[in-house]
Amino acid sequence: MQQEARAFWVTAPGRGEIRDERLPAPSDTDVLVRTVYSGVSRGTEALVFNGRVPETEWQRMRAPFQEGAFPAPVKYGYANVGVVEHGPTALVGRSVFALYPHQTRYVVPASAVHVLPDAVPPARAVLAANLETALNGVWDASPRPGDRVSVVGAGTVGCLVAWLVSRIPGCSVEIIDLNPGRASIAGRLGVSFATPDDAAGSADVVVHASGSPDGLCVALRLAGFEATITELSWFGDQCVSLTLGGAFHARRLSIASSQVGTIAAAQRSRWTTDRRMALALSLLDAAVLDALITGESPFEALPQIMATLASASGDALCHRIRY
Repeated sequence: MQQEARAFWVTAPGRGEIRDERLPAPSDTDVLVRTVYSGVSRGTEALVFNGRVPETEWQRMRAPFQEGAFPAPVKYGYANVGVVEHGPTALVGRSVFALYPHQTRYVVPASAVHVLPDAVPPARAVLAANLETALNGVWDASPRPGDRVSVVGAGTVGCLVAWLVSRIPGCSVEIIDLNPGRASIAGRLGVSFATPDDAAGSADVVVHASGSPDGLCVALRLAGFEATITELSWFGDQCVSLTLGGAFHARRLSIASSQVGTIAAAQRSRWTTDRRMALALSLLDAAVLDALITGESPFEALPQIMATLASASGDALCHRIRY
């Protein structure tokens, strides 16, 4: 049994490196997992990489298997897909997802891994954490059959929200982004696309996922009378300035937060995080979602790749790391 591994660490704001790790001996209730892919959750991980997690959120923002502390050095990440090499017989050889950082091998309790459905390829399963976030956001936004839904921000989470809502009968979904190149991805997902200047207004439901204060202003403009804007963006230490004059009060608009750390209120009494993750994984049987994986790099290149992803807007959605 190999007891050595290599892991990606943020060593200082804007800088990372790969370090050697010594694995603990697994207990009878643990599994040893060999990573085959991990995914860069670009919005949050860019903030972590650049040291922009506010001190007030250092504890709440801890990933389940994070090591170190914000701002650095810290080992952070939560989209890991691997194969169980040692553990309970029923799990050995199975492909699993775990909320684990970027690391070649790791030991966790068996209860912390989720077996992939047979119809879900490991290469696509790196989207599981983002899809879980999108699913929770849809629960919070509560779109109903026939609603006009605007999703502002065609990043990975925004695209997944739009795709989920498009499967509700009668819903008309438009995703809005400054980048016209996202129109082709919207088309593959079966939803409409518009730039902010061309977007339809009077939406029944608005979800904001652009990570930009300007995007939130667009979301307010598109919302119909007494609509709620569900905010999925996390701004880190960035202050957000909004114009709440104009039609904000006249249209009786609301802004509500959504965060995956807590199950949406409408589902909370019956759902667990394990049940929510199982649903997210089952939904990844849709091959169309491969459109959201826009790049792949070897693990050893991760320090350079993370610096690039964290410093430029570009066209990248989910970036997959190959081990």
